[in-house]
Amino acid sequence: MRPALPLSTIVALLAGVAVAWAQGIPSWDWQLSEPLDLTRSVTYLDTDPDSVSAAQIAGLKAQGVTTICYVSVGTLENYRNDLDTFPARVVGKTYGDWPDERFLDIRALDVLIPIMKARFQRCKDLGFDAIEPDNMDVYTNDSGFDLGIEDTLTYILILAQTAHDMGLQIGQKNVPELTEYLSGSLDFIITEDCFVDGWCGEALPYPIQGKPFLAAEYTDTGVNWAKACNYAKNNGISMILKDRDLGAGLKTCP
Repeated sequence: MRPALPLSTIVALLAGVAVAWAQGIPSWDWQLSEPLDLTRSVTYLDTDPDSVSAAQIAGLKAQGVTTICYVSVGTLENYRNDLDTFPARVVGKTYGDWPDERFLDIRALDVLIPIMKARFQRCKDLGFDAIEPDNMDVYTNDSGFDLGIEDTLTYILILAQTAHDMGLQIGQKNVPELTEYLSGSLDFIITEDCFVDGWCGEALPYPIQGKPFLAAEYTDTGVNWAKACNYAKNNGISMILKDRDLGAGLKTCP
Protein backbone atom coordinates (compact mmCIF):
# COMPACT_ATOMS: atom_id res chain seq x y z
CA MET A 1 0.00 0.00 0.00
CA ARG A 2 1.34 3.44 -0.92
CA PRO A 3 1.58 6.04 1.88
CA ALA A 4 -1.15 8.68 2.02
CA LEU A 5 -0.39 12.05 0.48
CA PRO A 6 0.51 14.82 2.96
CA LEU A 7 -2.34 17.19 3.83
CA SER A 8 -0.50 20.11 2.26
CA THR A 9 -0.27 18.20 -1.02
CA ILE A 10 -3.96 17.32 -0.96
CA VAL A 11 -4.90 20.96 -0.37
CA ALA A 12 -2.73 22.02 -3.28
CA LEU A 13 -4.28 19.39 -5.54
CA LEU A 14 -7.81 20.46 -4.68
CA ALA A 15 -6.96 24.11 -5.20
CA GLY A 16 -5.60 23.33 -8.63
CA VAL A 17 -8.67 21.50 -9.89
CA ALA A 18 -10.19 24.83 -10.90
CA VAL A 19 -7.31 25.23 -13.35
CA ALA A 20 -8.32 22.06 -15.16
CA TRP A 21 -11.96 23.12 -15.22
CA ALA A 22 -11.08 26.50 -16.66
CA GLN A 23 -9.02 25.01 -19.46
CA GLY A 24 -11.53 22.33 -20.40
CA ILE A 25 -11.00 18.57 -20.48
CA PRO A 26 -9.61 17.20 -23.76
CA SER A 27 -11.01 14.11 -25.46
CA TRP A 28 -8.87 11.14 -26.42
CA ASP A 29 -8.76 7.63 -27.79
CA TRP A 30 -6.17 4.87 -27.56
CA GLN A 31 -5.98 2.23 -30.29
CA LEU A 32 -3.15 -0.31 -30.42
CA SER A 33 -4.97 -3.24 -32.09
CA GLU A 34 -6.11 -3.26 -35.70
CA PRO A 35 -8.41 -2.52 -37.40
CA LEU A 36 -8.22 1.13 -36.34
CA ASP A 37 -10.98 3.71 -36.53
CA LEU A 38 -9.34 6.99 -37.47
CA THR A 39 -12.61 8.87 -38.05
CA ARG A 40 -13.25 9.95 -34.48
CA SER A 41 -13.18 13.60 -33.51
CA VAL A 42 -10.84 13.65 -30.51
CA THR A 43 -8.17 15.97 -29.18
CA TYR A 44 -5.59 13.21 -28.73
CA LEU A 45 -5.16 9.85 -30.45
CA ASP A 46 -2.56 7.35 -29.22
CA THR A 47 -1.65 4.55 -31.61
CA ASP A 48 1.10 2.22 -32.81
CA PRO A 49 3.45 3.55 -35.52
CA ASP A 50 3.40 0.14 -37.22
CA SER A 51 -0.36 0.48 -37.78
CA VAL A 52 -0.53 3.84 -39.57
CA SER A 53 0.97 5.67 -42.52
CA ALA A 54 2.35 9.18 -42.75
CA ALA A 55 -0.66 10.10 -44.89
CA GLN A 56 -3.05 8.93 -42.18
CA ILE A 57 -1.20 10.89 -39.51
CA ALA A 58 -1.24 13.97 -41.73
CA GLY A 59 -4.98 13.55 -42.16
CA LEU A 60 -5.49 13.38 -38.41
CA LYS A 61 -3.36 16.46 -37.83
CA ALA A 62 -5.33 18.33 -40.49
CA GLN A 63 -8.41 17.63 -38.36
CA GLY A 64 -6.70 19.11 -35.30
CA VAL A 65 -5.85 15.79 -33.64
CA THR A 66 -2.65 15.62 -31.58
CA THR A 67 -1.13 12.22 -32.35
CA ILE A 68 0.74 10.14 -29.76
CA CYS A 69 3.16 7.42 -30.86
CA TYR A 70 3.38 4.21 -28.82
CA VAL A 71 6.96 3.19 -28.00
CA SER A 72 7.87 0.50 -25.48
CA VAL A 73 10.94 1.86 -23.70
CA GLY A 74 11.12 -0.89 -21.09
CA THR A 75 10.66 -4.11 -23.05
CA LEU A 76 11.93 -5.81 -26.16
CA GLU A 77 9.04 -6.80 -28.44
CA ASN A 78 10.00 -9.70 -30.68
CA TYR A 79 7.87 -8.45 -33.59
CA ARG A 80 9.56 -5.07 -34.12
CA ASN A 81 11.80 -4.38 -37.11
CA ASP A 82 14.70 -3.20 -34.92
CA LEU A 83 14.82 -6.44 -32.91
CA ASP A 84 18.40 -7.18 -33.94
CA THR A 85 19.72 -3.88 -32.56
CA PHE A 86 19.32 -5.07 -28.96
CA PRO A 87 22.37 -6.99 -27.69
CA ALA A 88 21.65 -10.05 -25.55
CA ARG A 89 23.20 -8.45 -22.47
CA VAL A 90 20.39 -5.90 -22.16
CA VAL A 91 17.52 -8.40 -22.58
CA GLY A 92 16.06 -9.95 -19.45
CA LYS A 93 13.13 -12.10 -18.40
CA THR A 94 9.83 -12.54 -20.21
CA TYR A 95 7.15 -10.04 -19.21
CA GLY A 96 4.48 -12.12 -17.43
CA ASP A 97 1.37 -12.52 -19.58
CA TRP A 98 3.08 -10.94 -22.60
CA PRO A 99 5.25 -13.77 -23.96
CA ASP A 100 6.30 -11.66 -26.95
CA GLU A 101 8.04 -9.15 -24.67
CA ARG A 102 11.15 -9.29 -22.50
CA PHE A 103 12.38 -6.68 -20.05
CA LEU A 104 15.28 -4.38 -20.84
CA ASP A 105 18.20 -3.36 -18.65
CA ILE A 106 17.42 0.35 -18.57
CA ARG A 107 20.80 1.05 -16.99
CA ALA A 108 22.41 0.36 -20.39
CA LEU A 109 22.03 3.93 -21.56
CA ASP A 110 24.78 3.63 -24.16
CA VAL A 111 22.72 0.95 -25.91
CA LEU A 112 19.12 1.96 -25.31
CA ILE A 113 19.17 5.72 -25.77
CA PRO A 114 20.34 5.54 -29.42
CA ILE A 115 17.77 2.81 -30.14
CA MET A 116 14.95 4.81 -28.56
CA LYS A 117 16.09 7.99 -30.29
CA ALA A 118 15.81 6.15 -33.60
CA ARG A 119 12.30 5.03 -32.67
CA PHE A 120 11.35 8.58 -31.71
CA GLN A 121 12.74 9.79 -35.04
CA ARG A 122 10.56 7.30 -36.89
CA CYS A 123 7.54 8.62 -34.99
CA LYS A 124 8.50 12.16 -35.95
CA ASP A 125 9.06 11.18 -39.58
CA LEU A 126 5.56 9.72 -39.67
CA GLY A 127 4.24 13.03 -38.38
CA PHE A 128 3.44 12.15 -34.77
CA ASP A 129 3.41 14.94 -32.19
CA ALA A 130 4.19 13.01 -29.02
CA ILE A 131 5.54 9.81 -27.49
CA GLU A 132 3.86 7.33 -25.14
CA PRO A 133 6.84 5.64 -23.43
CA ASP A 134 5.31 2.37 -22.29
CA ASN A 135 6.65 -0.02 -19.63
CA MET A 136 8.32 2.61 -17.50
CA ASP A 137 7.75 0.32 -14.51
CA VAL A 138 10.51 -2.20 -15.27
CA TYR A 139 12.02 -1.67 -11.82
CA THR A 140 8.83 -2.94 -10.14
CA ASN A 141 8.92 -6.24 -12.03
CA ASP A 142 11.01 -9.41 -11.91
CA SER A 143 13.06 -8.23 -14.86
CA GLY A 144 16.23 -10.20 -14.30
CA PHE A 145 18.09 -6.99 -13.48
CA ASP A 146 18.75 -5.19 -10.19
CA LEU A 147 16.90 -1.97 -11.01
CA GLY A 148 15.69 0.83 -8.76
CA ILE A 149 13.79 4.11 -8.87
CA GLU A 150 16.97 6.06 -9.55
CA ASP A 151 17.69 3.97 -12.66
CA THR A 152 14.19 4.63 -13.93
CA LEU A 153 14.31 8.38 -13.32
CA THR A 154 17.67 8.70 -15.03
CA TYR A 155 16.45 6.78 -18.07
CA ILE A 156 13.10 8.53 -18.39
CA LEU A 157 14.48 12.04 -17.95
CA ILE A 158 17.12 11.41 -20.62
CA LEU A 159 14.39 10.10 -22.93
CA ALA A 160 12.31 13.19 -22.15
CA GLN A 161 15.17 15.48 -23.08
CA THR A 162 15.77 13.45 -26.23
CA ALA A 163 12.12 13.80 -27.28
CA HIS A 164 12.00 17.50 -26.47
CA ASP A 165 15.20 18.15 -28.43
CA MET A 166 13.44 16.55 -31.40
CA GLY A 167 10.37 18.76 -31.01
CA LEU A 168 8.22 15.96 -29.62
CA GLN A 169 6.11 15.89 -26.49
CA ILE A 170 6.48 12.90 -24.16
CA GLY A 171 4.26 11.58 -21.39
CA GLN A 172 4.40 9.62 -18.17
CA LYS A 173 2.87 6.13 -18.33
CA ASN A 174 1.46 4.91 -15.00
CA VAL A 175 4.18 4.75 -12.23
CA PRO A 176 2.20 7.17 -9.99
CA GLU A 177 4.90 6.98 -7.33
CA LEU A 178 7.18 8.89 -9.71
CA THR A 179 4.77 11.72 -10.51
CA GLU A 180 6.42 14.15 -8.11
CA TYR A 181 9.72 13.65 -9.93
CA LEU A 182 8.39 13.62 -13.50
CA SER A 183 5.38 15.94 -13.77
CA GLY A 184 7.55 19.03 -14.06
CA SER A 185 9.47 17.63 -17.04
CA LEU A 186 6.91 15.54 -18.94
CA ASP A 187 3.98 16.88 -20.95
CA PHE A 188 1.03 14.63 -20.06
CA ILE A 189 0.19 11.39 -18.26
CA ILE A 190 -1.52 8.22 -19.47
CA THR A 191 -2.92 5.89 -16.83
CA GLU A 192 -4.51 2.46 -16.76
CA ASP A 193 -7.19 1.58 -14.19
CA CYS A 194 -6.21 4.39 -11.83
CA PHE A 195 -9.82 4.83 -10.70
CA VAL A 196 -10.61 1.18 -10.00
CA ASP A 197 -7.21 0.76 -8.33
CA GLY A 198 -7.58 3.96 -6.31
CA TRP A 199 -4.56 6.03 -7.32
CA CYS A 200 -5.82 8.70 -9.75
CA GLY A 201 -5.17 11.32 -7.08
CA GLU A 202 -1.44 10.71 -7.33
CA ALA A 203 -1.48 11.87 -10.96
CA LEU A 204 -3.42 15.10 -10.37
CA PRO A 205 -0.30 17.31 -10.55
CA TYR A 206 -0.66 17.04 -14.34
CA PRO A 207 -4.07 18.72 -14.76
CA ILE A 208 -3.14 21.13 -11.98
CA GLN A 209 -0.25 22.25 -14.17
CA GLY A 210 -2.58 22.48 -17.16
CA LYS A 211 -1.22 19.25 -18.67
CA PRO A 212 -3.46 16.47 -20.05
CA PHE A 213 -4.42 13.59 -17.76
CA LEU A 214 -5.48 10.81 -20.17
CA ALA A 215 -6.99 7.92 -18.22
CA ALA A 216 -8.19 4.54 -19.47
CA GLU A 217 -10.27 2.14 -17.41
CA TYR A 218 -10.73 -1.42 -18.65
CA THR A 219 -14.02 -3.23 -19.18
CA ASP A 220 -12.88 -6.43 -17.44
CA THR A 221 -12.46 -4.82 -14.00
CA GLY A 222 -16.12 -4.19 -13.18
CA VAL A 223 -15.45 -0.48 -12.72
CA ASN A 224 -18.44 1.66 -11.75
CA TRP A 225 -18.41 3.80 -14.86
CA ALA A 226 -20.82 6.46 -13.59
CA LYS A 227 -18.70 7.04 -10.48
CA ALA A 228 -15.49 6.97 -12.50
CA CYS A 229 -16.84 9.61 -14.89
CA ASN A 230 -18.02 11.81 -12.06
CA TYR A 231 -14.57 11.65 -10.47
CA ALA A 232 -12.94 12.41 -13.82
CA LYS A 233 -15.16 15.42 -14.50
CA ASN A 234 -14.50 16.86 -11.06
CA ASN A 235 -10.74 16.49 -11.38
CA GLY A 236 -9.97 17.53 -14.94
CA ILE A 237 -9.34 13.99 -16.20
CA SER A 238 -10.11 12.77 -19.71
CA MET A 239 -11.34 9.23 -19.05
CA ILE A 240 -12.29 6.48 -21.48
CA LEU A 241 -13.43 2.86 -21.14
CA LYS A 242 -11.66 0.32 -23.35
CA ASP A 243 -11.30 -3.40 -23.87
CA ARG A 244 -7.89 -4.56 -22.73
CA ASP A 245 -6.76 -5.26 -26.30
CA LEU A 246 -7.14 -1.53 -27.02
CA GLY A 247 -9.08 -2.01 -30.21
CA ALA A 248 -11.37 0.55 -31.81
CA GLY A 249 -14.19 0.07 -29.29
CA LEU A 250 -14.63 3.16 -27.13
CA LYS A 251 -16.90 4.44 -24.39
CA THR A 252 -16.52 8.00 -23.20
CA CYS A 253 -17.92 9.80 -20.20
CA PRO A 254 -21.28 11.47 -20.81
